[in-house]
Amino acid sequence: MFTYRGGPKAVAGSYSDKAVKYTLMAIAFAAVLILIAVTVFIAGNSFTAISEIDLVRFFTDAEWKPSDGLYGAGSIILGSLLVTLGAMVFAIPVGVGSAIFMSEVAPEKVRNILRPVIELFAGVPSVVFGFFGLMVIVPALADLFPDQTPTGFSWLAASILLGFMALPTIISISQDALEAVPRSYREASLAMGSTRWETTSKIVVPAAMSGILSAIILGIGRAIGETMAVMMVTGNAALVPEPLWNVFSFVRTITSTLALEMPEVVVGSTHYSALFLLGLILMIVTLCISLVAKHAVRAMVEKSCRGDSTSRLVKLAGEDRMPFLKNAVCISFVAVAVCMACVLFMPWGQAAIVAVAVAVFTFVIGCVSRRISRVFRQRIMHTFLLASVLLCVGVLVIMIGDIVIKAMPALSLDFITDFPSDAGRSGGICPAIIGTLKLIAGTAVISLPIGILTGTYLAEYSKRGRFTCAVEYSIEILNGTPSIVFALFGLSAIVTILGLGISLLAGCITLAFMILPVIIKTTEDALMNVPREVREASYALGASKRHTTFMVVLPAALGGILTGAILGLGRAAGETAPIMFTAAVLMQYKVGWGVLDPVMALPYHLYYLATEGAADPSMQYATALVLLVIVLSMFLLANVIRKRSNEKNRW
Repeated sequence: MFTYRGGPKAVAGSYSDKAVKYTLMAIAFAAVLILIAVTVFIAGNSFTAISEIDLVRFFTDAEWKPSDGLYGAGSIILGSLLVTLGAMVFAIPVGVGSAIFMSEVAPEKVRNILRPVIELFAGVPSVVFGFFGLMVIVPALADLFPDQTPTGFSWLAASILLGFMALPTIISISQDALEAVPRSYREASLAMGSTRWETTSKIVVPAAMSGILSAIILGIGRAIGETMAVMMVTGNAALVPEPLWNVFSFVRTITSTLALEMPEVVVGSTHYSALFLLGLILMIVTLCISLVAKHAVRAMVEKSCRGDSTSRLVKLAGEDRMPFLKNAVCISFVAVAVCMACVLFMPWGQAAIVAVAVAVFTFVIGCVSRRISRVFRQRIMHTFLLASVLLCVGVLVIMIGDIVIKAMPALSLDFITDFPSDAGRSGGICPAIIGTLKLIAGTAVISLPIGILTGTYLAEYSKRGRFTCAVEYSIEILNGTPSIVFALFGLSAIVTILGLGISLLAGCITLAFMILPVIIKTTEDALMNVPREVREASYALGASKRHTTFMVVLPAALGGILTGAILGLGRAAGETAPIMFTAAVLMQYKVGWGVLDPVMALPYHLYYLATEGAADPSMQYATALVLLVIVLSMFLLANVIRKRSNEKNRW
């Protein structure tokens, strides 16, 4: 064996191994090049606005009227922040509560059911969320608050919708952080006489706080970068709410401004450049969010690896040194929040009285809660955690059930196989289905080789250094970049500069760049999960690095790789903003098969029917159902492959 590895064949193998390594390095560098290209094109197209517009007024003025030469983006930036803040007020307690229930309270069988359901929630396309908000949430708000929001379009509608959309991110990452807390922490706390809730609240949650904060930060990034759902329910008026906390006011966000105005703007104009400047601001904000989240995760890992577990446990379980101050702050916050909410419905004096009453009630409840039994307190909190999970599952069931029931009158074989007629108001959606499948196939052809080979390089060939760090940081930044930014890049670089026009190829390239980080990370994780003993056994038989990687390790990790690929392609199938700028057209009365031909696509067609097509509602619901079936089928397939792979590979 030693003679074989040291002979001429081993030398040839070493040369081929080096050739493979450098080839994979070149492919991995594509992630860095994509990030540079996106940044250069977004920033480069912003220079005209930066040089011609007073930036102080750009950020502070509230009047956005490009036709009159007014570029005050203050109201648009404020709208993005307000909508995101409202979403987090709802999503954080419900998301973290659901994660705690799934990690600490639910039996293993229930947990195994809930996790795929939450992942299914994450697979719902944003345009379907927007359609649900347009057809259900907006009318419900108009019925509940006819004096405050006669139409239902409002900041509140967008925040509710974004809150639901951010839940899967917050729940999944928070649950992973909670489950990463060593089991010895829980056992030691229970052995000291603590209840399960006391162990959870005083030991597990503080120990996982960095990961939970990372989940919240990424949830904020998910909300602030959303485009289609927000655009469909906010009213899209560039206004500053009066008063500022008027949740029933129309607002407009950065993403909706880009999606609404970019298709009609004159290329090269100041207005065009100002929109790219908004995109640059959005990109910088999401970059900061990604870096903060990465820092939080790193802090959690370093904390878990540092110091004695017993001393940390005692510190986490220590007595609260400032209970009065903390209680006063919480009660004051509740009083202010109630007062601001009541001002929307009653005069200042009455609102202040209600706020004081609520503060007193909160104080009394706090005093009483200290005197009730620990077991009863645990039941109350576990009930709240269960209610959080039931709310998440209930929203998913209601949304899917509403779409299925109302789609039935229009759903038929003719609807699936016919072409549209009467400007899409009647007929079928065959070209949209075929166009969506072509986008998925084209995106797979471009993204899978680059993503899988880059993940292979990072897992099997890379060493810690500047190059590897540059690739990893580029992947993380691209992963957090909103889809609307990729849409701007696709429009300026691929459609305009490369001259591909609105075409299938331009859409596939844009979508491939967008989902590359998902494929790369899942491939890398799948390969890293293959035990080192598998590689050592292959080397012991005389195999080269190249043979071991591609003939042993990759097949062993195939389940995880396929899962990541399907999840990435499922995300691409449901995206609207990138294809709206690069590939999709409203109507097609015949199917073109050239890569430079435009396509119809289900996400864009659903948006058109819901907002401008004036089609029969059942036809809109049927279109949403077909899109939902395609995307969720891909996510279910990914879950099945992952489950079978885990059962097969019990390392």
